[in-house]
Order: sequence, then C-alpha cells, then structure tokens
Amino acid sequence: MSATAVPRAKRIPEWKIREVEYLASLFKQYPVFLIADIQGFPTNHLQKLRKKLAKVAVFRVSKNKLILRALKKAGLDVSKFEELLTGQNLLVFSNLNAFELALLFEKYKAKTFYKPGEVADQEIIVPEGNTGLSPGPILSTFSKLKIPVKIQGNTIWITKDTKVAKPGDVISEELASILQRLGIALKEVKLKVKIAYDTGVLIPGDQLVLDLGEYENMFMNAHLDALKLGSEIVWPVPEIIELSVTKAYRHALALAAEAGFVTPDTAEYVFRTALMKAYALAAEISKYAPDLGLEVPAMTAAPAQPAEEKKEEEEAAEEEEKEAVSEEELAEGLGALFG
Repeated sequence: MSATAVPRAKRIPEWKIREVEYLASLFKQYPVFLIADIQGFPTNHLQKLRKKLAKVAVFRVSKNKLILRALKKAGLDVSKFEELLTGQNLLVFSNLNAFELALLFEKYKAKTFYKPGEVADQEIIVPEGNTGLSPGPILSTFSKLKIPVKIQGNTIWITKDTKVAKPGDVISEELASILQRLGIALKEVKLKVKIAYDTGVLIPGDQLVLDLGEYENMFMNAHLDALKLGSEIVWPVPEIIELSVTKAYRHALALAAEAGFVTPDTAEYVFRTALMKAYALAAEISKYAPDLGLEVPAMTAAPAQPAEEKKEEEEAAEEEEKEAVSEEELAEGLGALFG
C-alpha cells in the first residue's frame, strides 16, 4: 500500500505577516481612519500631502487582502469594507475627527495639467501676455485653437484673453500641449474618500465635505434668534439684560410720546411726535381745503437717534400715513394750528 502524499502548507511571506500586524496595530491605535481611492492619483502629490499632514495623520498604502486581514485581526466587521476595497486604496489614520481630516484634504488639494482626452470641469482661459515661447511650428497650434498672437521681440505674445474650453469639453492633444507649455495647471487633484470610520460610525465619503459658509450662517441666525427670544422673556444674563433694558427704554419713550407724558427725559420725543402729527395733518387738510392757505414748513433735522429707534419711528410714521385721519385728530390738529 503506497503512502498518500501530503501537500506542503503554503508558506506566507514574512513581510505580509508584518504588514498585517502593523495595520492591525494602527486600526486599534487610532479612532479614525479613511479609505481613499488613489487610482490615477499622482505619486508626487501624494508625497506632498503626506508631508503636509505628517503631524496629524499616518498614511499607508497596502494590498486589499492584507487590509481585510488586518481589519479582522483588529476586531472590526470586515463585511462593511469588502465591497470598498477594490482597486488601489490609501489608508489614512488620525486622532482628528473624520470631518476635520476631510477638510484638510480639501485645503491641500493640488493642481496639475490636463491630459488629452480628459474632460474640462471648468472654463479654461488663456491669458493675454508674453508666452516666453519662440516662434516656430507652435504658431500653427495657436492658430488651430483660435488664440490670437503676435510676434514681438522674438517671442510669441497672446493679444487678448481667450476662452479655449468650457465645462464638459474634451481636452484635445493640441490644447493639452499648449496649456503645459504655458504652465497653466488647472485640473484639481484631490483624494477621493470612499468612506470614513470614526469611533464606530461609518460615514460615506460624499457626506464628509461640509459647506462651512452655510453652517456659519446657521449659527449666526440661531444666535440672533436666541438673543431675540432672551430679550422678550428678559432672561437674567448680562448680555440679555442689557438688550432688554434698551428695548424697554425705547418702548417707554414711544409710549410717553404717544400719551403726551412730559418729563425732562421724554419732552423732546413728545413734542417732536406732536409736531410731526400736526404737520402731517396740515398737509392732509391742505389737499382737501387749499383755500385755507395752510403751509407746511420743511421739517428740521431730528436729533441723532439710535439706529433701531429711528427705524421704529419710520415704521410707525408709515403706518400712520396708511391710516385715515379721524375727526378727533382733525380737531386736535386744527386747535394746535390756530389756537
């Protein structure tokens, strides 16, 4: 009876074992990591990004199978990452939260030259000025792209700003060549984040980019609404109390002026309000009884007022103009005018 041959176990290379151990230690050490697609991402830009973020992040490019093994070894649910780990991927580990890390990627995005066949994602304009290029066969390329040029001082000058592509246009070989010769690098290069893991929460890459301007406006509006509400209910904190007292003072002046309550503090506002009403009444009467010969003098400039108080008085005046003049007001106005 012949002995059955036993297949030899496949020996795993030492470097793969060390790589899995290292990645597993990173997954355990850092609460946040991102998986980014680096297919076609220029190596030199990746190195620059790594240097700029060296103090806050650890970059690691590895094989997908080794990443999955490391995830499993670190106790993470591998099934959540299997579909994402295709192509060439970069792991970025950090103690920053995922949104901060994504904003840094946006901040440090670079620009490179368009290649033939790529699609423009923006309007491309070749600026007027000296190109620094010598005359030669390249003149035919400028002509083909309809870029107006002239020869001056043995160099080619572009005579005016020229739009050579709009968003969605395919970059031709001639245009790609001219842009590179002119040093016009317009194509944005940034990492495409597939997913972020932040202390147990998975965040899709397209949800990591925040509109900071929108959030600033939201916070400002929320702050203003809180101040308004606080001043209405007189919430007892220094900032609100100051607003509430100012608001109460304005209302008190308006009430005193309306009621004709004269004190050293309110006299100016009472008489000014009465005078405005009298002039408004006289102007209205003169429309229907011009034979009375009423003349309404031009109003003198009012004393300086707080902006908010002035606005309230203007709004009140507009309301009064919209309302019909009552008989009592007519009588009071005539009495004030003729004594």
